[in-house]
Amino acid sequence: MLSGPEIPDISRPPRALCDALAKIGSATLSSELAQKFGLRDVHMKGPRPLVAGRSVAGPALTLQCMPKREDLYGAAEYENPELQLHRHVLYPTQPGDVVVVDARGDLGSGIFGEMMLTFFGGRGGVGVVIDGCIRDSAHAAKLDLGVWVTGVTPNYHAQTNIIPFAVNVPIACGGVLIIPGDIIVADDDGAIVVPIALAQQLVDAASEHVEWEEFARIRLSEGGDLRKYYPLTEEVRAEYEAWRAAQ
Repeated sequence: MLSGPEIPDISRPPRALCDALAKIGSATLSSELAQKFGLRDVHMKGPRPLVAGRSVAGPALTLQCMPKREDLYGAAEYENPELQLHRHVLYPTQPGDVVVVDARGDLGSGIFGEMMLTFFGGRGGVGVVIDGCIRDSAHAAKLDLGVWVTGVTPNYHAQTNIIPFAVNVPIACGGVLIIPGDIIVADDDGAIVVPIALAQQLVDAASEHVEWEEFARIRLSEGGDLRKYYPLTEEVRAEYEAWRAAQ
């Protein structure tokens, strides 16, 4: 496994589908997945945006970390960079991809640094979600890349208690199961997972949600009754439909 393994690639959804999910946003998608599809909690707890204002959606390349065991992962790693599995999760990158890392919530291991993230962005990657840390955070913040992390550290990836162990396998990130190829949506509210099989149905359902929320927002800003407009009640349904038809 540590001698330059063959890494399975992922199936990727149409880019337009990912763009539609990113436009809707994690908050609306999370509530729709819970209310209409029965997925109680798709939010990865811990990772927060390194830089505010980023919004991304794309298929997940996954990296699994495990507790460090020196007989399997020792100092010789740096004699051959290809023994470093955290490099291998980046190699299959295609435009629009998101890397998701199960770093076990470790706050002392910098999974990626500036060079790795620069390579990922150069290949067209759009986001990184880690339930752990990166290093070189000041440089990473300047990249055209969304980064969601639990923290930052000066340490490199295997300096402390964890090791990269497997690539493009199912992982747990922030308490959520991630299957390689799942769509990750991340913005200022955090990162969520959208099962690819539900993505188109979710876009259809959530787009209607976004529309009525926009109508409700306008009415509430004009002093409308919260009890009527949020959530939208049948009492104002005709008013909403007329507003929608006029748009």
